[in-house]
Amino acid sequence: MVKDASLDVERDRLSSVDVDVSGFDDFFHANHAKIVRGLALALGDEHLARDAASEGFAKALQRWSRVGRYENPAGWVYRAGLNWGRSRWRKTRREVSVHGVEYPDLPGAEPQPIDPRLGPALRELSVDHRVVVVARYYLDWSEQQIADALGIRPGTVKSRLSRALSALSSQLGSA
Repeated sequence: MVKDASLDVERDRLSSVDVDVSGFDDFFHANHAKIVRGLALALGDEHLARDAASEGFAKALQRWSRVGRYENPAGWVYRAGLNWGRSRWRKTRREVSVHGVEYPDLPGAEPQPIDPRLGPALRELSVDHRVVVVARYYLDWSEQQIADALGIRPGTVKSRLSRALSALSSQLGSA
């Protein structure tokens, strides 16, 4: 079971003001591991991804009465975490490197083999392109779900995917 102290504090605060957060625990446990891994792939830093996921889930908890009704609440958490992570990354001016990122076994997550060539290839993509590739092929979201989650048009998602896949194909070759 994944335990996040910041979520416990936020849950306690919200329960003291009588905010309905029913269903959030199930949502959290069903989506946490995949969101962390998706953010790790998109941001290129496992520790930043864990913090970003925590921030995204904490924000979702604060707004659960609304976010819980969305068609893809995990998309909302992913975007909130991504926005926080990118902002944090810019503030610290660390170089994002997907190469060498470890993907630990997270509770409730199925181990997924990752081609060792993928990290360096993803590192060559812009964050905007990397984010849509991860959302489409790792998180298995539709183009519309990605567009909704990232606040962009479906055509933009298609364009970014096309460019990213073309770049990845050039780097990885046809398999």
